[in-house]
Amino acid sequence: MGYEILVDGYNVIKNDPSLHAIEVKNLAAARKQLIDHLVRRYRHTPHHVIVVFDGDGASEQTSHDRRIRIIFSHYGQTADRVIMRLAAEARTEGREVEMFSNDGEIRAEVARQGGSVRTTTQLTSQLNAAPRDVALRAQHRMKQIRDYGLDPAKKYDDEPEPRRTKGGKKKPSRHKW
Repeated sequence: MGYEILVDGYNVIKNDPSLHAIEVKNLAAARKQLIDHLVRRYRHTPHHVIVVFDGDGASEQTSHDRRIRIIFSHYGQTADRVIMRLAAEARTEGREVEMFSNDGEIRAEVARQGGSVRTTTQLTSQLNAAPRDVALRAQHRMKQIRDYGLDPAKKYDDEPEPRRTKGGKKKPSRHKW
C-alpha cells in the first residue's frame, strides 16, 4: 500500500523558482502547473497525493484532478491545520504519511505523529528529475567514461574514415575483361 503524500501547495509554489515566476503572473496557472507536475510524478505509483491550499470559502472545498486530491481550507483555517488533521487521520487508520512543507510548525507536528517530513526543495527535485530510465542511462554513460578514460567531447569511431582521393568521384575502369 502506498503512502499518503501531503503537499503544502502554496508553500511549494512560493519556494520553487519556476512555479513562483508563474505565480507572480497568474496564481491559478501556478496551482495548475504544480498539479500537473504531481500527476506526472505519482501517476504510476500506489501513493495517494493530497495538495492543500489556503482557501477563503465558507466551507472546505475538495476536488480531484487525475488522482490528485485538491483541498482548499475554509475561511479562517490554514492549510497547515488541514494537513495536520489529515496526517492524524491517516496515522490513526494505519497509513504511512509523507509531508512536503518548509513550515516549521507543521513539520514538527507531522513528525510527532510519526510521519516523514520533507522540504519543498526535496519535492521539486523529484518533480524536475529525469525519468528513472533516462537517469540510469546517464549514470551508466558517466561510469563508462570514468572507467575507460573517455573524453565526452571527442568523437570515437571504431572504423577510420575512408580516405579521399584527389579527383573526387572514382572513374570507371576502361579495361574490358
